[in-house]
Amino acid sequence: MPQATSLFTDVESKVVGTSAVVIYSPPGKNRKRFPEGCVQVYASEDEARRHADAAKSLRAAIASGPSRSSEGFKLFYLVRWLD
Repeated sequence: MPQATSLFTDVESKVVGTSAVVIYSPPGKNRKRFPEGCVQVYASEDEARRHADAAKSLRAAIASGPSRSSEGFKLFYLVRWLD
């Protein structure tokens, strides 16, 4: 899987990576960052798509993270939705 480039991705660094994920994201929320408890990492985009479930607000995406916030939380940053 090619690395996506964004403000939150440094392809030279192994500290924070970009992954295929499923994010719990209720409708009406337009967030760009998500706590690690709302994110499940998968090995591929196809696998993330298979685990997505719109009825349960589970959406497949590409995200960077986890990255520690200034408040001490581990966050994932949305790169793009897969659906």
